[in-house]
Amino acid sequence: MPKQQISALLIAGPTAGGKSAVAMALADKIGGTIINADSMQVYRELRLLTARPSAEDEAAIPHRLYGFIPVVQAYSVGQWLEGVAREIEAVRCEQRIPIITGGTGLYFKALLEGLAPVPDIPDFVRHRWRAEAKRLGASDLHGILVARDPEMADRLRPEDTQRIVRALEVIEATGRSLSEWQDMPAKPVLDAGGAGKIVIAPEREILYGRIDARVDRMMDQGALQEVAALMDLKLDPGLPAMRALGVEALLAHLAGEIEKEQAISGFKTETRRYAKRQMTWLRGNMMSWQWIEMKESESFLPRILSFVDV
Repeated sequence: MPKQQISALLIAGPTAGGKSAVAMALADKIGGTIINADSMQVYRELRLLTARPSAEDEAAIPHRLYGFIPVVQAYSVGQWLEGVAREIEAVRCEQRIPIITGGTGLYFKALLEGLAPVPDIPDFVRHRWRAEAKRLGASDLHGILVARDPEMADRLRPEDTQRIVRALEVIEATGRSLSEWQDMPAKPVLDAGGAGKIVIAPEREILYGRIDARVDRMMDQGALQEVAALMDLKLDPGLPAMRALGVEALLAHLAGEIEKEQAISGFKTETRRYAKRQMTWLRGNMMSWQWIEMKESESFLPRILSFVDV
């Protein structure tokens, strides 16, 4: 196929699929700066559990939007969209190519399609529903949403506390369903036509093997200690950082509820299931992207360069 002239490069794919290695190789080859598009890799205290680039990688190639949010804070797609717009402009001013990579499909969707113009929610409304979430739990909270906003309730999983809280905040603060706001026109940050869009899609068995190897490596490097430090902070269970892969299983081990081997097995299973959901989402939303289905990340580079012109 003919080469595509691009002003930015987007690399999506499942967790442990090899995106970071591809992004590093490409950045070195074309003079790129890597910008994070993973909702968990923004958290400062979770380098190992979120497979954030190492300090050595960050020193070798410029990286943006990694590890800059404390776990005590929630970080939204809207905040990321504002941040990534600034970073893309800054990278271009440096005469470098933005390489945006990560596993959060919603980030890419917002980048290329924009976000609904939902007004700011007053702090007292946010505090009220977060307190209710802690008091009632996700299931009862979802029941309230069913009564107040059945359309939005139908879109959300009953255990998705964060999004249920968001929907309740919006309908209380604005008097309108979040679904109405989401249906309004939005302005994209990046022109899809000017971006190279790539999905890294390893074969399933290869991917699952990479996941198992990654979890073992994380444990060897100190993932359990990272979770112990998280436990010491006594965070609100509803915070996004507490939903990082492996946190629940490793916390259960630290609390004496399960053996370490069981926790590691649960961590691997949870990650495989998450990767499967990611692949389902990618197939449903990114089939127009260029899919690279290879076994090893090192072999992706020549194929990508064969159709990308920078």
